[in-house]
Amino acid sequence: MPRPLPRPLLRHPLLRRLRTAAAAAALGAAALVPVVGAQSAQAAPTHVTNPYLGAAPFLNPDFVAEVNAQAAADGGATGAAEAKVASNQTAIWLDRIGAITGDSTHRGLQAELDAAEAQAAGSANPVLFEAVIYDLPGRDCAALASNGEIPATAAGLTQYESQYIDPIATLLGNSKYSNLRISTIIEPDSLPNAVTNQSKPACATATPYYETGVEYTLTKLHAIPNVYTYLDVGHSGWLGWSSNMGPAAQEFAKVAKATPAGFASVDGFVSDTANTTPTDEPFLPNSTLQVGGNPLDSVNFYQYNPYFDEHTYDEAMHAAVVSAGFPSTVGMLIDTSRNGWGGSARPTSLNSSPTTATAYVAANKVDQRPFRGDWCNINGAGIGYRPQAQPYGAADPIIAYVWIKPPGESDGDYPTATHPHGDPHCDPAGTQTDGNGGTYPTDAIPGYNVAAGDWFPAQFQQLVQNAYPSFGAPTGGDTTPPSTPTGLTVTGTTASSVSLSWTAATDNVGVTGYNVYRGGSKVATVTSTGYTDTGLTAATAYQYTVSAFDAAGNVSSASAAVTATTASNGGGGGSSGCKATYAITNDWGAGFNANVTVTNTGTAATKSWTVSWTWAGNQQIGNAWNATAAQTGSSVSAASMSYNGALAVGANTSFGFGASYSGSNTAPTLTCTAS
Repeated sequence: MPRPLPRPLLRHPLLRRLRTAAAAAALGAAALVPVVGAQSAQAAPTHVTNPYLGAAPFLNPDFVAEVNAQAAADGGATGAAEAKVASNQTAIWLDRIGAITGDSTHRGLQAELDAAEAQAAGSANPVLFEAVIYDLPGRDCAALASNGEIPATAAGLTQYESQYIDPIATLLGNSKYSNLRISTIIEPDSLPNAVTNQSKPACATATPYYETGVEYTLTKLHAIPNVYTYLDVGHSGWLGWSSNMGPAAQEFAKVAKATPAGFASVDGFVSDTANTTPTDEPFLPNSTLQVGGNPLDSVNFYQYNPYFDEHTYDEAMHAAVVSAGFPSTVGMLIDTSRNGWGGSARPTSLNSSPTTATAYVAANKVDQRPFRGDWCNINGAGIGYRPQAQPYGAADPIIAYVWIKPPGESDGDYPTATHPHGDPHCDPAGTQTDGNGGTYPTDAIPGYNVAAGDWFPAQFQQLVQNAYPSFGAPTGGDTTPPSTPTGLTVTGTTASSVSLSWTAATDNVGVTGYNVYRGGSKVATVTSTGYTDTGLTAATAYQYTVSAFDAAGNVSSASAAVTATTASNGGGGGSSGCKATYAITNDWGAGFNANVTVTNTGTAATKSWTVSWTWAGNQQIGNAWNATAAQTGSSVSAASMSYNGALAVGANTSFGFGASYSGSNTAPTLTCTAS
């Protein structure tokens, strides 16, 4: 087994370097799930849990015109497919102070709101309006392509609050627009840098302004009843490691608690903003599956990050933020505008023949990037699922697919004599490193150097060509969900597994696969009508449901539930045992982060575990994730959570914590007990 690579601190690849007018097109109303008895568009709405449910999307003429011009220029079947993009909503990017008032070619915020209000006058449902708040002092501290206009200084913070946020809040709070549902995406690529990029001087300098700026924004916008606030949480390839996810949840909680309304000031979170990380990896549902003696997450592409896609990442991040104090009603959004990865390179079925983890991943992953940290104008990317409310049903924390990044607008240019502000990450001939000695191409589309936010015809053509689901197929406009799977039965159990089967669902364009849920949480995506759930605890009851989905991303309602009880260990046959290993992941002299891996070394599955130790110095834990930690004096005890206490024989999990200290920081000796 190769030695595990250290968890890299990947910056958020995306970069919404969008034109000031970054406009929105229309998230086809048919793609959203209607609600019975939706309130009148002219009635002041209450603050609902999911503003996307039952809403009509705002159609922004600026983006529609861009798409239609490209479609007309390309013509034929290509143009016909491209024209369909215009019927999907994208967010309006307020990426500089001047964007509020607009310019000679692109309307400002008030004009956009007026257009939405005019649409609302003829709509039976509330109209949804999306806006991106994106102009923090020292913006995008870990890159160059979208550096902002406001410096990371005290004066810059004052400018941000008084010249940027205050005018936006005034417009959004105008009673004229109180019947709109206004979804705000707050400062992409900001707070995650406070977790992973503090070694960069620019980020260390900017972090206090990020925190105070976001706090101010939440305070101002939450006070407007019809405005909804969503904080950016990066993506699975950035914060997916446990050493990043737990601290990130604590960072979000820190900022929220500083507002007058506390956790209530945040309606939810958004991931994959302008990125290309897949929504689902349908043929890699189990990141710890052993192939050739190694888990899949050990390959270089994942570097022991257990989250391969945004669906599983968002569900895990939701659990992390709820553990940090947010209410369970906070919703998760996924930006699917560029993460479809369709085309001829997309695998269509599971290839189980590779005998090494690296080959198995390469044969089955839909993400075709050479390096997961590539982010600028990615070659081969495609538009993903259409905007849709409740894509996984009402029980899942993901409340909507959204298109925050308008497809066809460049991420950024690279340095040349005529492009002095460019970013080397956007150079098709450039390379970048993973922090562990690996070097990879940037994977930017070759042959072009298009400034951030400018229309990029070749990129748009490629995004449409590689869209999944395809715009050229009947599924492109399909909104009919498959039938509900029936006949879900338990076909067998062991002490650590449950086998299931069900009757195939039907769909007007064909069923693509099935989601399997245990206790309401997805545990697998499969293409067959059977699944074996492994790694379970003996003599325990588990409840299962199954839903079907098609190529357009439409998901059926869940099947009737079945309950299965795993077999016992045969009257005491098997013993519990575990070991714990300790590693410091980051030490800055006055504090550190550490990760602890717990492995089941017994002969029976565990139900829970506890790791304890005694410090030799004055270390003091400040926060922990994926475990409940308590410290008395120098003694520490960390107990499993409800979701990670059950470990199959040989399986492992991990938890982490942040602590302060002075003097020496000697690693402790750990004791692990399991039951």
